[in-house]
Amino acid sequence: MKSLHAVYQEHAVQFDRDRDKRLFEKGWLHRFAAILPDGGRVLDLGCGSGRPMADHLLGLGFDLTGVDFAGRMIDLARERFPDARWIEADMREFDLEERFDGVLGWNSFFHLTATEQRQVLPRMAAHLVDGGALLLSVGPSAGEAWGQVAGQPVYHASLSIEEYEAILNRFGMQSVDFVPEDPECNGHSVLLAQKG
Repeated sequence: MKSLHAVYQEHAVQFDRDRDKRLFEKGWLHRFAAILPDGGRVLDLGCGSGRPMADHLLGLGFDLTGVDFAGRMIDLARERFPDARWIEADMREFDLEERFDGVLGWNSFFHLTATEQRQVLPRMAAHLVDGGALLLSVGPSAGEAWGQVAGQPVYHASLSIEEYEAILNRFGMQSVDFVPEDPECNGHSVLLAQKG
């Protein structure tokens, strides 16, 4: 079985082509954006090719930095949106020594193991300014699952909402809302939190 990195690296063009562009995430993106200052700085972790999430946030006027561990994804994003900043890095290890108004981990954070998620959440919180927002797609409850990208199996994991909230609280964050399997977001389970 191929590593997650290999799957996204080898199938970047196909993933970009097949990725649902209807922006079913729009409602949550606008709730996230409403917490941020106009033109605020957003860190998109696991940004992929930049479509449709980064594209929409750039259209709303945000100053976006995208991070992805697949260089071919970053290349696509950089070609498409040259005015944004794109960084090839692994969200499990990143430290930009900067603070952002918002951090996004959409359809990326849930690829981490439960242990990795426990380690990365504090890192995300540390990259937020006071009052900053965090938007994650997670699972509906604690557990593991398998999905597919370009016909290749890819791993997913989630903590319970209670554990997410406990970790966030330890690092100065509060849950704003959690909707498991949101029917208005194509069945995605979504967690929105705020620092301070």
